[in-house]
Amino acid sequence: MLLRHVTVDCADPHRLASFWSGVTGWPLFDGDQPGDPEVLVVAPEPQPGLLFIRVPEGKRVKNRIHLDWMPTERSRDEEVERVLALGATLHEDHRKPDGLGWVTLLDPEGNEFCVERSAAERTA
Repeated sequence: MLLRHVTVDCADPHRLASFWSGVTGWPLFDGDQPGDPEVLVVAPEPQPGLLFIRVPEGKRVKNRIHLDWMPTERSRDEEVERVLALGATLHEDHRKPDGLGWVTLLDPEGNEFCVERSAAERTA
């Protein structure tokens, strides 16, 4: 089997998909519009896309699963600052003085995700 999408329940699929499109640089699926009940962020092959689906209930507890992201064009700290500027909020900062660690952020609907060190930082 192949993992086709990672699906996220949310209140406003277009708003949240637009945030994640900005974070990843991946486009929204052609024709997806504000108000649609589901909106897809199209990932480059072979990665799964991010599918956002409207549900009536809000998020109330910590996610049971979350995404860990590794920057490809920036350092971890540069990526954290960029994503914060896009609308994420800081949840937990696990960076250590020796450069190890990660940062846990929240997307605009409160879903947790992490930004780890880049590959270049892991070999330095």
